[in-house]
Amino acid sequence: MGPTGQTSGGAVQDGAAAANRDRRWGALALLCAAQLMIFLDATVVNVALPSIQHDLRISSASLSWVVNAYLLTFGGFLLLAGRAGDLFDRRRLFVAGMALFTAASLLCAVAASPTSLTAGRALQGVGGALVVAVGLAMIVTLFDEPAKRDRAMAVYSFVASGGGTLGVILGGVLIDTLGWYAIFLINLPVGLAIIAVTPRFLGHGLPGRGQAHLDLPGAVTVTTAVMLALLGCVTASSDGWAAPTTLILLAAAATGLALFVHLERRAAQPLLPPRLFRSRALCLANTLAVLLRAAMFSWFYFAALYMQNILGFTPLQTGLGFLPATLIIAVCAYTMAARLVARVGVQMPIVGGATLIGVGLGAFAFSPADGTYPAHVLPGMVLLGLGGGILFMPLIRTATTSTSPRDAGAASGLLNTSQQLGGALGLAVLASLAATHRSGDASLAATAAVLGLALRPQSPERRPVDVPQQTSRPDHSAHENERTT
Repeated sequence: MGPTGQTSGGAVQDGAAAANRDRRWGALALLCAAQLMIFLDATVVNVALPSIQHDLRISSASLSWVVNAYLLTFGGFLLLAGRAGDLFDRRRLFVAGMALFTAASLLCAVAASPTSLTAGRALQGVGGALVVAVGLAMIVTLFDEPAKRDRAMAVYSFVASGGGTLGVILGGVLIDTLGWYAIFLINLPVGLAIIAVTPRFLGHGLPGRGQAHLDLPGAVTVTTAVMLALLGCVTASSDGWAAPTTLILLAAAATGLALFVHLERRAAQPLLPPRLFRSRALCLANTLAVLLRAAMFSWFYFAALYMQNILGFTPLQTGLGFLPATLIIAVCAYTMAARLVARVGVQMPIVGGATLIGVGLGAFAFSPADGTYPAHVLPGMVLLGLGGGILFMPLIRTATTSTSPRDAGAASGLLNTSQQLGGALGLAVLASLAATHRSGDASLAATAAVLGLALRPQSPERRPVDVPQQTSRPDHSAHENERTT
């Protein structure tokens, strides 16, 4: 009986282990579905802004807050959400974030006033921050084998990079057929389904950390500081960098960040443990994430303007125009990135991918005012797709696995916050430069040569392009695309 019992017990244990391993891929699908829902919603709203403005009779100034309310709360709560996932049960936080996002989507769908819609968007941002930061941390800790973790990261990279483009396409279809409220209502069945199946695929996060407590002073300080920094970038793109409001907001953000650093040095359980910044790889990865997100956000924004105002594309056609880059990223991320990392490590794919992205941006820099999509947009998109497909996975891997698994949430929150700040800052700088260089019949004059976003002066026979100030023009607010690339 002994040997038989041991054999039987070993078989049961092996079977349970195999079942858990199989369940991890179901958990990955669940987490990626949740991330895709958040990324889609962030972009699809931009397509709906003209319809929302017409139905709710919102002024242009108030309309910008339909986007900005989400941007501020999402970016502001990422660090707090990520660290909370390290200290408390990640599964419960994930469910709480999904429930809040779903309930806020219902509030947005039935909104009858600008105030209620803006409030719903702000709550969506808080819920979205929880889902994204905690979800990425769970993906990191679910897969401890490097090869399988790289494959999981490749899938996540595809979802993160493709969500924005799919949002533009889906938004165009839903708004044309059902109306703008459908972009929020569709979140209800998806969100409830994710919540319902979460217990089956996701185990509890970190049980047995009953003594842990959140650094509330640090959380309030850094959340406020990040929100002020994002608001300062938004204000700079419309009022200019020298405007008193911009200067006050950015100075307040800098003061808040300095106070946060001071508080963290004295905290027993800091929101961002100092040991994180002892990792040179993590610091470099976050710095590169800021620069890349600044470039990619700005490229998407100006490319959307170019396709709509120069080439005459509709919003739906513009979304389809971005598909080549999305598909190439998907293929490269899933088939090439993990193999490259396994063979040569993360450094060469990151450098090579960044180089291809730079060349792609440079190609877009030479798009003339009388250009065409096949000759002047598609080549850059192919290069950007190749570069992004090779780079995003090793970058995310480096930024989230260069520390202990107990800090995976904090590392995830830091990466996402870096990307949010990079996107907002890069777009604010380049939108301001584009507005400064506009003159007479010029379309989008030089914006920033280093990022390859300058356009040649427009020929007289083509109509001029008005460069909106980040969110003041509802029909071209594409800047919120791709949050965790």
